[in-house]
Amino acid sequence: MNGSNDAVSPSSTSDYLLLAIETSCDETSVAVVRNGREILSNVISSQIETHKQFGGVVPEIASRKHVESITIILEEALREAGVGLPDIDGVAVTQGPGLIGALLVGVVAAKSLALALDVPLIGTHHIAGHIYANHLVGDIVYPAIALVVSGGHTEIVLLEEEGKFRIIGRTRDDAVGEAYDKVARALQFPYPGGPYVDKLAQEATEEIVLPRSWLEPDSYDFSFSGLKSAVLSEINRSRMKGETPDFSALARGFQQSVIDVVTGKAIRAAKEFGAHQMLLCGGVAANRGLRERLSSLCEEAGLPLLIPPNKLCTDNAAMIAAAADLKWRRGQFSTLDLKAEPILSLEDWSV
Repeated sequence: MNGSNDAVSPSSTSDYLLLAIETSCDETSVAVVRNGREILSNVISSQIETHKQFGGVVPEIASRKHVESITIILEEALREAGVGLPDIDGVAVTQGPGLIGALLVGVVAAKSLALALDVPLIGTHHIAGHIYANHLVGDIVYPAIALVVSGGHTEIVLLEEEGKFRIIGRTRDDAVGEAYDKVARALQFPYPGGPYVDKLAQEATEEIVLPRSWLEPDSYDFSFSGLKSAVLSEINRSRMKGETPDFSALARGFQQSVIDVVTGKAIRAAKEFGAHQMLLCGGVAANRGLRERLSSLCEEAGLPLLIPPNKLCTDNAAMIAAAADLKWRRGQFSTLDLKAEPILSLEDWSV
């Protein structure tokens, strides 16, 4: 995975352009980033409307949509950046984790470009991308704690130094995003349901208090399956009584439970490991309630907080370029036999 092709990265004083490709799930994205931090373009094609009718992402359909979109998005990213393929110094691509068929589309495209242009290829970890999206908006101070909340991942990651990842907590069942989507379906919202639940929770005047799953006293892991079941039980209990469920109070209760647990554990981890900064990352980082609570807790703790803007929280290629830059600056390039890996270890990917 950390092999090298024959190309060599430029000196630290030279400007360089990385072209990055992200196709891990249901967004096709290509970005051009200068020196690992300056976004020249970040084009994203979402498949939400396609998958909405199925209530979730259908892997085979996602793969086909990536095939249809990748060339168009690539051309648009280059045009928006005002550069041509000969200007590209390196190609980065999401190697994993993700849907295998979707990942393959990006990996094949990236390998073809790297070979044709005779430039370095960098296989990149998707979650490293979410974490280093923060580096596109500010300086990361180490050691740092990253709270990763997305559709497929909920993790607390310790960054002891640049590019060194250590997972200290992860979900044992549903990720936060999955829990939001399942609860949203129960509340009769369309896919993806997270933004609808967040909005309803913000507007609610009452709250149905739901359980908090703290697990073992010293654990940084998460579990949301019981919380999802508690929401369904409240809905069924109301209907059995002939009452209309109070969806807004339920949405608020669900969101408050999630936020209490994820922010509580993240702050505790920051204190235990002496973090100098908190990073919020992943698609659910766009959740207004979560951003507000974590901001408040970090302010109380005197802990600096970095949160990317919403457009850099969801899957995008600029974040892949930001993470790939860690490898670029060290000359850690991938070989052309790079394989898509749907289960790729973040810790093993560390620089």
